[in-house]
Amino acid sequence: MLELRLLGLVVTWLGGPRVEQAAAGLEKIVAECLRHAAPAEVPLLAWPLVCGSAVAGRTRALSFTAGVLRVAVADASWKSELQTLAARYLAGVNRYSAQTVHKIEFVITSPEVADKPPC
Repeated sequence: MLELRLLGLVVTWLGGPRVEQAAAGLEKIVAECLRHAAPAEVPLLAWPLVCGSAVAGRTRALSFTAGVLRVAVADASWKSELQTLAARYLAGVNRYSAQTVHKIEFVITSPEVADKPPC
């Protein structure tokens, strides 16, 4: 009985307005931290935040030049899949970046490069 009540509290906490409040608070903290980064680095730093941990673990932002964010992917299937989500990722990166990102270019590299976390 106690376990069920505790589970109910956990479910309520995980799905309730507190999660939305926490997410909004975390986004403000992240945005403030990124404001202190060099403008040309912000799209690179924002990439893992925007794409999420599963995608970030299999890709790596390589460079940001002339409005193009280049992202390493391991193979053509990842490239194809991520291109379908590019508009969503573009909007997310631009939410954090003072310099407009016009395009995300997915570049096929070796899996070691794509999967390697940035230094």
